[in-house]
Amino acid sequence: MRRLEEKALSVGADADGGYLVPEEVEAGVMRALREASPIRAISAVRQVSSNTFKKPFAITGAATGWVAETGTRDQTSSPTLAELAFPTMELYAQPAATQTLLEDAAVNIDEWVAEEVRIAFAEQENTAFVSGDGSNKPKGFLSYTTVAESSWAWSKIGYLATGVDGGFPVSDPADTLIDMIYTLKSAYRGNAHWVMNRGTQGEIRKIKDGDGNYIWRPGDAAGQNATLMAFPIAETEDMPEIDEDSFSIAFGDFGRGYLVVDRIGDRKSTRLNSSHRTG
Repeated sequence: MRRLEEKALSVGADADGGYLVPEEVEAGVMRALREASPIRAISAVRQVSSNTFKKPFAITGAATGWVAETGTRDQTSSPTLAELAFPTMELYAQPAATQTLLEDAAVNIDEWVAEEVRIAFAEQENTAFVSGDGSNKPKGFLSYTTVAESSWAWSKIGYLATGVDGGFPVSDPADTLIDMIYTLKSAYRGNAHWVMNRGTQGEIRKIKDGDGNYIWRPGDAAGQNATLMAFPIAETEDMPEIDEDSFSIAFGDFGRGYLVVDRIGDRKSTRLNSSHRTG
């Protein structure tokens, strides 16, 4: 006699039959994402346990003033505060494991799941960090309102135009990049990064300074990012190609200008289908 059995395993307390991913798996996924997602690697990252992370932000600092030792100290005006809300979105991956893989003692399932999810998550979230529209996904920095740097205002992203459609000026092309660096105040330049795709980086590598030296520099050691005018480059294919009216190069302190919020607790559900023979 031959009998086929199908068994479904459901472990945990969630109503949907899932359970929280073991901490070592979640840590492996998050660690791998930092290595695979260029924007996550240079941005600020916060972990929360709720659906929304709210952060007060001072648009203007507190007023101050000089006064003599015995002079009257009038009350100063308070800083202007704004609240930034970061709702968490849901990104899912559903890697399939065969029964043979689950039974193979030589395979580390935690590492396998982390690697499979890393690939799926890194591709999706990095695109969202650059150009996401904020609908059921993060809002990318290129999706915010952009204005000429001379008209910059709170909640907007400033830009500099090269003055040439789809390219750089023939004469002194590096000057535009220098101007871009100094649009940032000194407090934000120390940890600033360039962000561009490989095609744009290829064009940048051809630019030389007045002495005939390339302004692009390779990393000092294996695994280190290349630098442009002493600032590291984060390469991501999600940035636009050089074209007319395209925002192909970003520069800034992403650690202070872009926040990635992760809700603690990945979720995993398991279902096993098995056949059993008796005779």
